[in-house]
Amino acid sequence: MNPAIVISIMVVVIVLLLFVGTSFKPMRFLTTGTVKLGIGILFLFFFNVIGGSFGLHIPINIFTAVISGFLGLFGVASLAAIHIIILP
Repeated sequence: MNPAIVISIMVVVIVLLLFVGTSFKPMRFLTTGTVKLGIGILFLFFFNVIGGSFGLHIPINIFTAVISGFLGLFGVASLAAIHIIILP
C-alpha cells in the first residue's frame, strides 16, 4: 500500500475522532493492551540477545508477544521452558 494513502487514512481517523469523540473505556483498554504488547516484544528481544549466547531463541510473533506482555517475566520464563523441555 502506498505510504501516502496510509498516512492520509490515519489523519482522517484522527480528525474524525477529534470531532466525534470517543468513550474513554475502550481507548484505555486499547492503550493498555498496546503498551503491554510493546513491553512483551522488548522482553523477548532482550531474552533473545542474552539467551543467544546459551543457544536459546524464542521467535518474536504476535502469540509470544501477547504471552510475554500480559504475563511479564513469568511468560518469558514459561516460553523458555517450553522451548527447552518440549522442543528439543
